[in-house]
Amino acid sequence: MTRDRGRRTRLGVLVGASGLALAVAVPAGIASAAPPVGAVSAAQPVGSSPARALADAPPVGRPPVPDTARPMGAAGTAPTAAGTAPTAAAAPTRGPGSSASPSPKPSASIGKGEGTLQVLTFQGHVEYGGSSPRANWVSSFEEDTGCRVVKLDRVRTGEEMAAKLLGNSYDVISPPPDLAGLLIAERRVAPVETALIEAYKHIPKRLRELPALRREGKVYGIPYLWGVNQVIYELGRPQGPEALYTTSPVAIRDSPLSIADAALALARTSPGLEVKDPFQLTAAQLDAAVKLLAERDGPDRVYWKDSIDVIRALAAGSVRLAQALPYHRDLFQRAGRPMKALDGAPMTGWVDSWMLAAKPASPNCAYKWLNWTSSAEAQRSAAAWTGLAPANPEACTGRARRMCEVYRVRDDAWVRRVFFAARPTRDCGGQGGECTDYTDWTQRWKNLVK
Repeated sequence: MTRDRGRRTRLGVLVGASGLALAVAVPAGIASAAPPVGAVSAAQPVGSSPARALADAPPVGRPPVPDTARPMGAAGTAPTAAGTAPTAAAAPTRGPGSSASPSPKPSASIGKGEGTLQVLTFQGHVEYGGSSPRANWVSSFEEDTGCRVVKLDRVRTGEEMAAKLLGNSYDVISPPPDLAGLLIAERRVAPVETALIEAYKHIPKRLRELPALRREGKVYGIPYLWGVNQVIYELGRPQGPEALYTTSPVAIRDSPLSIADAALALARTSPGLEVKDPFQLTAAQLDAAVKLLAERDGPDRVYWKDSIDVIRALAAGSVRLAQALPYHRDLFQRAGRPMKALDGAPMTGWVDSWMLAAKPASPNCAYKWLNWTSSAEAQRSAAAWTGLAPANPEACTGRARRMCEVYRVRDDAWVRRVFFAARPTRDCGGQGGECTDYTDWTQRWKNLVK
């Protein structure tokens, strides 16, 4: 069915030239809700208007607006242009007298940095002061390590990141789970020697051992930030998560991985399908999930990529239910318009991790970066800025305290209900069997969201 895509994704824009719907439909507080104590708000820069706040709302818990400026090095020099591809794989060297071959021993240490680093990540996951002088955790890394970030490429989507990887070389990458699985399978990232990562032991075992970050007993990703998808609403009481697909109007995240949420709802209502892992589905399970998604699909459904879309739709009352983040619910709570969330049911989520390129030009600086980004200090800044949860609970103080409370970081029982995303594969995530893979999911999603 062909529809006006602009109406679907911008349903909250109801006022036209007179202003943004959210700015007039609700008190200004919803657009200018205060950030976590001591934090920089990703939804509104200091002193901005409600309309500006909406325009700058972060996409899917990620940063505000695209910023193409490059970071300055520790010495204040401008970074170089795109780096050249490394000629050979390199292992991190160690301190004086140690072997050049890495070995996961507790006494292992990272050798002297090469001086430069090339980074690929999402907008907002790494800040150097370009968006706000209060958001800068690159400078501290450079000062502490002597490794200058000479290339910092930041994207909004996994598709953009995959395209960047085709024509550029990087030392470290922070991909979403679907892309991470592909990079591991194609051996475009290298196993990480976790003994070199000081804060790795502070990251909960639940996150460290996610299948999306491991292969054949080796670790490929160091968890950085994570989030969950919840069904939130203002009025009434949905019977269960399946209500997101059996009522309208609703807002659903525009991602093939949203099929997993429909599959998780079917695990409750259609136990005969035997859905065990919503990210590893047989052909029959995938068919059933897509059928559920299509049941009430129509021109009044919002498929959102950017936070601004789901916030507008909820604020204007244009949707009854929304697949959203705890961060979104918190924004409304602090604005005096509380939203409820379906609680008690399993949820889907994701973890953004840091990975080591298969052939890093600067392996020692790369390991220093992995070490830094897993630290409480770096994750505290990143969580407060992005509205996501830090993987390292030691970061749950100061600026990040509120985000940790919103995502219930220290509530093990709550976190255990989350099915964290992994790339769908034919071998059912290495567990054997016959499942559909990510290409099947993307094609079915494209057919649905026209």
